[in-house]
Amino acid sequence: MSFLTENQNPNPSPPLKKTPPTLSNVWLKNTKPLKHMVVAMKLQSLSSPTDPKGKIIVSNFSRIDRTLLLSDELLLRILAKLPSSQRNSNFLVCKRWLNVQGRLVRSLKVLDWNFVLSGRLIHRFPNLNHVDLVSGSLISPRNSGILLSQRVVSTHIDSGFSSNWCIAEDNLLPVEVIDSGLKALASGCPNLRRLQVIGASELGLLSVAEECPTLQELELQNCNDNVLRGIAACGNLQILKLVGTIDGFYCSVVSDIGLTILAQGCKRLVKLELSGCEGSFDGIKAIGKCCQMLEELTFCDHRMDDGWLAALSYCENLKTLKFQSCKRIDPNPGLEEHLGSCPALERLHLQKCQLRDKKSVSAMFSVCRAAREIILQDCWGLDNNIFGFASICRRVKLLYLEGCSLLTNEGLESIIHSWVDLQSLKVMSCKNIKDSEISPALATLFTTLKELTWRPDTKSLLPSSLVGTRMGKKGSKFFKRI
Repeated sequence: MSFLTENQNPNPSPPLKKTPPTLSNVWLKNTKPLKHMVVAMKLQSLSSPTDPKGKIIVSNFSRIDRTLLLSDELLLRILAKLPSSQRNSNFLVCKRWLNVQGRLVRSLKVLDWNFVLSGRLIHRFPNLNHVDLVSGSLISPRNSGILLSQRVVSTHIDSGFSSNWCIAEDNLLPVEVIDSGLKALASGCPNLRRLQVIGASELGLLSVAEECPTLQELELQNCNDNVLRGIAACGNLQILKLVGTIDGFYCSVVSDIGLTILAQGCKRLVKLELSGCEGSFDGIKAIGKCCQMLEELTFCDHRMDDGWLAALSYCENLKTLKFQSCKRIDPNPGLEEHLGSCPALERLHLQKCQLRDKKSVSAMFSVCRAAREIILQDCWGLDNNIFGFASICRRVKLLYLEGCSLLTNEGLESIIHSWVDLQSLKVMSCKNIKDSEISPALATLFTTLKELTWRPDTKSLLPSSLVGTRMGKKGSKFFKRI
């Protein structure tokens, strides 16, 4: 009671009048906009606190990950702005960055098949649209220093291998294992657009066709006619590469049966490459009639039967025709009046091909008479007589010659003078085409071209760049002088 008595006020003052609210009071009532400022001030106070004497105290805030304040979506947008050369190191920052960075990966080459079967591939990289499974499908000793490589496949081998083996067939995973991996990949990557695989069966490819409707590009190695039934289910496929046989690696047969199945199923094909495939007139005809959108056709080391060349006339919208590493074109093409031609053809490209057979080369240029660009690289047997068959192509605007060692100035000049529309000429590494043998008529033609690259003899460039080194001489004389 005494406590209450002592604190009583006998003369209470009248209540204060309410003052009108000021602008500052109204503003301070809404404290939500200040939350971010308060958080920033706290962070700053933690990062550099000071004691009462004014000395800076070292804190543990430097070890705190400030990116934790960012959401995964915002961090993903920031990492996406970095150049691709700097993204790989982001995986090493922390587990969170490891998972977030994995969402940015679109293309991947698999080296371990268990990575696919275990589901870790889908967990780490959920947004893949291009997967290469070829290397992961081959069983090879990783510690071997011997790498056997071909244009489309490479593998490590032991020192005791035999030259009679089919290396890829002996070291390839079982078909059931490959199909299981394809099924797991397809179920986790429905947006897959490009796939490279070897040794798959029809069932494995059917699972990809069902789960990945957006698949547009496919490379299938070691395939046969039965496997092509699975590819035919890929209705949106636009780019296809089939590899049937590679000498020393594997041997599979793709014949007219498979080409016909392919043509009836994949009618939206734009680019088709047949490597090591067999077939004949009927198979190419089916592709030409069914795949009316086909614009580019490539034959690599083909094993076609005689007379197939005439079927190219059914490819009415074909714009580019390529031959690579072909030992022959068509030894028995038939009568010229039955060959036909490709009316929409724009480019004829031959690389590392045997062109010694006059009948096949003549038929090839006849079918490609509408070509506007002719590219010949490192082709054997291309002399003046063989090159003379190109005179039937009257609409040529670009000619590119490289590594044609048998062709001379006379053979080149006799043809290009007949091409009145020629605008671009590139001649490189053709040792029998000499600067000293350029005629006045050829020199005048050079002045009318829009583009000219003239380096027929690359050896002539050596003395000017390596003066005084005595390089370019014969080996015996060079080493005797040292």
